[in-house]
Amino acid sequence: MELETLIKNLNAKTAQQRLEALSQIMELYKNGTLPYPKTVESVNNHIHTTYSFSPYSPTKAVYMAFCAGLKTAGIMDHDSIAGAKEFIKAGEIAGISTTVGLEVRVKMNGSKFFDRRYNNPDQPSVAYVACHGVPHQNIDKMQEFMTPYRAKRNERDKKEVEKINELIVDSGVTLDFEKDVLPISEYQNGGSVTERHILYALSLKLIDKLGKGAPLVEFLQNKLNISLSQKVIDNLLNIEKEYYEYTLLGALKSDLVPKFYINSEYDCPDVRDFVKAVADVGAISAYAYLGDVGESVTGDKKAQKFEDEFIDELVPELKKFGFAAITFMPTRNTEFQAQKIMRLAKQNDLFQICGEDVNSPSQSFVCAALEKPEFRHLISAAWALIGHEKAATKNIEDAFFSPKTVQRMPSLSERIAYFEKIGKAL
Repeated sequence: MELETLIKNLNAKTAQQRLEALSQIMELYKNGTLPYPKTVESVNNHIHTTYSFSPYSPTKAVYMAFCAGLKTAGIMDHDSIAGAKEFIKAGEIAGISTTVGLEVRVKMNGSKFFDRRYNNPDQPSVAYVACHGVPHQNIDKMQEFMTPYRAKRNERDKKEVEKINELIVDSGVTLDFEKDVLPISEYQNGGSVTERHILYALSLKLIDKLGKGAPLVEFLQNKLNISLSQKVIDNLLNIEKEYYEYTLLGALKSDLVPKFYINSEYDCPDVRDFVKAVADVGAISAYAYLGDVGESVTGDKKAQKFEDEFIDELVPELKKFGFAAITFMPTRNTEFQAQKIMRLAKQNDLFQICGEDVNSPSQSFVCAALEKPEFRHLISAAWALIGHEKAATKNIEDAFFSPKTVQRMPSLSERIAYFEKIGKAL
């Protein structure tokens, strides 16, 4: 079978087909037909797959990490960890160390900043948080915790689709949740449906109806009243642009979401319930720091203020809620923001985790910022996260933050060094 076909099959319908394709590709490397990619020191603990929104199945995501030269990769889907077992198996086939988790929106009930905007551009009082390093025997338990929230989210998604149809009535396009949105998700296999699924389905229908280029730009500006930067306009006028539909998705997400977004009520866990659920499975809970946005790196966020104004008080409060870590993306923060969040994490004895939030084909799997000396500790942290997952999978009492481990090694730095060795051990 040709390499091009094998790569295409990495996104085949079933996990078995995808993993078989990866096995055949890896044989081409092992027998010398293909040269191994040059490895890099960078790590990425925040890769989305088709189980939330991404062009990559769990197997394809691992392959992309392998091609980028990564030694480690971490799956991080919204409200779902259903792709984790395939991701782990794909890592074994490709020879990449993996870590598994999920990203969740929680209601910040009980916080003194409850009505403030945290790291969520769409709604105050709701924050993005993460569950990292789930012991493999508890993957199903974590998936079960999120099951009712995914169902409730679908109910809200359907109402958002109805609002979108009111907005696009002049386009001659109608969006159907069951026919247009659900089929591009992995909901039937335990995945989630997000606003990105809705906007991607809308992008495909608009392109099909209006075509690419000037008519589409005119509709966005004059009919939907979307404010487009000159860079986005130029990209949309370039009808040969690669990943055109993702460019349109980014433009829609940046400006259209507030016009159809319905506030989350019942599809977000209480923050305390989330932290407890993560602790119960022996995983690591993390707050996902965003920081005020000036110019969005990915183009899907407007300039907006987030948690920076009260971050000094927020981080100690997160510690009181029981969060064990802070996760952030060095390439999306200013030097001042990155230094401050790292300093606050250290002052509050919080584990630091990084990732690049990959969910688009135009994004790199490599975090170039990790080459800088001030971020090198995040590489050690990634290996420590993998070490935690290995140890906790064998015995949950050996988890990074288990009472037994903390009593034996009270120092966070000592635990990082210890679990880093486990993570790197073959």
